[in-house]
Amino acid sequence: MFERIAQSVAYQKLNLDTDLTVTVKRLDQIHPQISGNKFFKLKYNFAEAKRQGFHKILTFGGAYSNHIAATAYAAQLFGFESVGIIRGEELKVKALNHTLATAQQFGMQLHFVSREQYRQKDQPEYLAALKLHYPEHYLIPEGGTNTLAIQGCKEILTAEDRQNYDVICCAVGTGGTITGLIEASADHQTVLGFSALKGDFLQREIQQWTTKTNWTMTDTYCCGGYAKTTPALFQFMQSFEAEHHIPLEQVYTGKMMMGLVDVIRQNHFPAQTRILVIHTGGLQGQMTNQDQS
Repeated sequence: MFERIAQSVAYQKLNLDTDLTVTVKRLDQIHPQISGNKFFKLKYNFAEAKRQGFHKILTFGGAYSNHIAATAYAAQLFGFESVGIIRGEELKVKALNHTLATAQQFGMQLHFVSREQYRQKDQPEYLAALKLHYPEHYLIPEGGTNTLAIQGCKEILTAEDRQNYDVICCAVGTGGTITGLIEASADHQTVLGFSALKGDFLQREIQQWTTKTNWTMTDTYCCGGYAKTTPALFQFMQSFEAEHHIPLEQVYTGKMMMGLVDVIRQNHFPAQTRILVIHTGGLQGQMTNQDQS
């Protein structure tokens, strides 16, 4: 299903006034709506839903979830109905932001729950209750991360990527994308993740998915937490986009790129290191979250 809608992926070198080679893999160009890592996370989940005979999709996300918007579009495109369990019961009485309005436009039924209830999304009892309420729905976890998503994300790296680069960088949200990259990486490569969330719990999540140890992750550049921003982040994004003509968004890719440029300036990498930066898309939300702090 997904292969027939994919567009070619470009590689764009950055001039950062360094002896390092820094190249951006533009996954944001794969598709206007199912872009970046979402394309790889969803492709095998939708194939499995079809194989099992499901015609409806149920998934989870916050108010600014790229996964929610991408899943809603994919469901409509491939003939599925969709339901999104959305964190934040108070959103029920507020005007929909761009992300949720987009998902609703693509036919997704939005079901708002309290943050306390949302935290139970991985608990067997809660999932069993959901299954009773939505018995005809194929369930995709928050952010799309499961074994099928990781299988898809392993395909982000080509044989040439494994041969031509020493370090792979990506933004991290639920851990599925970086896990796929870790699993697909060559023995000589290091995978560096920039967390969009505060705290080290994501490291424990990733350790449950992979036994490889050629990776590291930092939350230094998360700007205080998920979907939170700072004036410095927006200033960096504006300057970066003007110089390199690569669009960023403030939840994931902006923080990742700001962090990468900073660690390069700190001489974190040996001379002549070849760095591949994975642009994971998410641009549908780039102009809508700027009121977050």
